[in-house]
Amino acid sequence: MSNSFRAFRDWLEAPAKNVSAEHPRTNLVRGAVARLTTPLLPDDYLHLINPLWSARELRGKIVGVQQETDESVTLTIETGWGFNTKYEAGQYVGIGVLVGGKWTWRSYSLTSVPDMGTGRGPREVSITVKAMSEGFLSNHLVSGVSEGTIVRLQAPSGDFTLPNPLPPKVLFLTAGSGITPVMAMLRTLERRGIPAGTDIVAVHSAPNADAALFRDELEAFDANHDNVTVQLRYTRDAGRLTPQNLGEVVPDWQDRQTWICGPGVFLNDMEVAWKDRGIESRLHQERFTVERADVSASGGDVTFLKAGKTTEVDGATTLLEAGEAAGVQMPFGCRMGICQTCVVQLADGQVRDLRSGDLHTEGERIQTCISVAVGDCSLDV
Repeated sequence: MSNSFRAFRDWLEAPAKNVSAEHPRTNLVRGAVARLTTPLLPDDYLHLINPLWSARELRGKIVGVQQETDESVTLTIETGWGFNTKYEAGQYVGIGVLVGGKWTWRSYSLTSVPDMGTGRGPREVSITVKAMSEGFLSNHLVSGVSEGTIVRLQAPSGDFTLPNPLPPKVLFLTAGSGITPVMAMLRTLERRGIPAGTDIVAVHSAPNADAALFRDELEAFDANHDNVTVQLRYTRDAGRLTPQNLGEVVPDWQDRQTWICGPGVFLNDMEVAWKDRGIESRLHQERFTVERADVSASGGDVTFLKAGKTTEVDGATTLLEAGEAAGVQMPFGCRMGICQTCVVQLADGQVRDLRSGDLHTEGERIQTCISVAVGDCSLDV
């Protein structure tokens, strides 16, 4: 390929280079559409044809809202142009919803089965959302979203996935909404066919039967597969599952490769137990929230240099949240400080890492989802 042709291709693709696409040539088409329709945005034209078509972002439409429990719903989303449905079970997806005139973003585990064929099947995915007392978007999705709502999407990502082939002994430990990524794993294993030599044990904790997500389906897994054992633990009667009583529930837990997801306290207790026994390599975790250090920060004016915007924030608002509230197109992924997708350069000032309390200064690359301003600062975004 000549240098001139490569340069032309890069120029053509540039308007869409940051959009994750299923096929490499998709962004070339996106970029060409963007160039051809300048100075108007290509979405001004594409939206007239199909609201799920966009040259600059991934979109979806909510086509199903199914109540799971009093506090949770499953949303089925028809995905638009370029969304890759060949993700891995256990991964999460970013979803942006327009609420009160502002786009609010969060990440949720996919509960649907990935496309395991040609990619020409139904272009739908699902997420299951539980309303949280402190969760603005989760409450809106559970009680305020309707079929037909157009949402923005980010490509699936995350490494909380199963190996191929499966280990001979598998243990799933989940609590509350932590069942969601594991549900995708179980559904996918059932679709593919669970290997005869694999022994799977799943223990899911919920306050009571009415609050247990996917209760009927989990009971069916137990009934329909000889090599799958599912235990539902209702904590208001049986108490929390802890390292101290885990051996009573799963006697051979130390011999199993374990996937665990749930509240922070639950994960922390189990992590210590695995480390104390020197088997932490067998433990695979997914965390939904950031464990914050006990630190204080002053906040300040945050300037987003490339976007040309400045906003005032307090010491509890992350730089990612501040940018999104100001209308800045911020890179993001897990929102928990794990995936490194949100990393940008700190051009000026100081910020603090909410997990460790460490200060970062001018010139360093920082994770915006877990960093807050310590005085005025500027970001190269």
